[in-house]
Amino acid sequence: MSDRDLQSIVDELAERLRRSVAIDDPAIRLLAASRHFGDEDALRVSSVLNRSVEPEIVDHILAQGISRWVAPGVVGVEGAMPRLCAPVRCNGMLLGYLWLIDKDGTFTDQEMTAAGEAAATAGAMLLRRLLLHERSKARQEGILRELVSGDLAVRAQAIQDLRAEQLFGDESTHFTVLAVQCQASHATAAPQEVAFEAAVEDGVRAVADVALMAANRSRAWILLIQRVPPSRGLVESVAERITARFRRLSDENAQPVFGLGGTVTTLGDVVTSYQQALLAARAALLLPSIGELARWGELGPYELLLKLPAEDLLNAASVPALAAVEQEDTHNVLIATLTGFFDHGGNIQRTADSMRVHRATLYQRLKRIEQITGCSLDSGDDRLMLHLGLKLRVIAAAYRDHLGR
Repeated sequence: MSDRDLQSIVDELAERLRRSVAIDDPAIRLLAASRHFGDEDALRVSSVLNRSVEPEIVDHILAQGISRWVAPGVVGVEGAMPRLCAPVRCNGMLLGYLWLIDKDGTFTDQEMTAAGEAAATAGAMLLRRLLLHERSKARQEGILRELVSGDLAVRAQAIQDLRAEQLFGDESTHFTVLAVQCQASHATAAPQEVAFEAAVEDGVRAVADVALMAANRSRAWILLIQRVPPSRGLVESVAERITARFRRLSDENAQPVFGLGGTVTTLGDVVTSYQQALLAARAALLLPSIGELARWGELGPYELLLKLPAEDLLNAASVPALAAVEQEDTHNVLIATLTGFFDHGGNIQRTADSMRVHRATLYQRLKRIEQITGCSLDSGDDRLMLHLGLKLRVIAAAYRDHLGR
């Protein structure tokens, strides 16, 4: 079904009733609108221009229980004229809402009947569209999963299948994966899974070029297919839209995290961007200091360390020299001193300033660390071992918290 089919329902009803008519999806996003007959208000004009209304207005409208309606009724909207709302359903499934406007909120039985009949016709069309969309989505998701398979032959076939879909032209030669993951506490209940997938779909709609997605419970990934690499602003906009939608549908405190892989220029290399995006998302999930959006290429040593399997990483984090320091660190300052020393590139003055101690005090602490560990901070190998050990301890602690170990 085309949008023109839905548009014809709206236009025909509008001409018959001499009222402006609109149809929204279940999230109150505009699908089709007729011309106006002098009955429009600021809310209608805004919704036509932006194809959506402000979230607080959506919440106010939905709070009136219209998602449970099975027949037309009148809805009051603060600061706007009353609306006749006819739920668009098919086989009991809610697929949207049909709207009429009246300054007094008075609608005749004939108008309500006509609106209900038009909504029923629109429901059949929207259900067909939904079924076609779901089939296409399932086919595309299957291709995406094969595109990042470990089997070269499977990946090669996926490349052919994706090109056969003709979703993008030859000028779209930049491919970037954005991974999305929600916290484990939000991944257990079915409603959370539905909210998560709906939020990711909403983020995909924010992309002007081609964007495909694959979702599974608490994890999803989006393949951005563009003429140029995605800008920081675009990626941040997609992430913000997904977060906002997920919070509205599930928990206002929910915080998905995101990992952006590097941009590649061939479909055969998408698997590389995919693997990078997953590792970056893992970094954002485990290390809050990185932020909710982690970008591959900006994670420093964590890009190497996070490639280790969890068990190997936990084992490698048991560095005897650091364990000895921790045992002797009765005042809990030596590990912090060593961390600050490395974070400031071994610069004594900057480290002392950041810790608000005298240089002499810092030297004493560093000397004590050398005595306990038997390492020399003048040795490149010793510094590398201690620095990596500290980073491994941070990740290991995050893993243990995440795994409840």
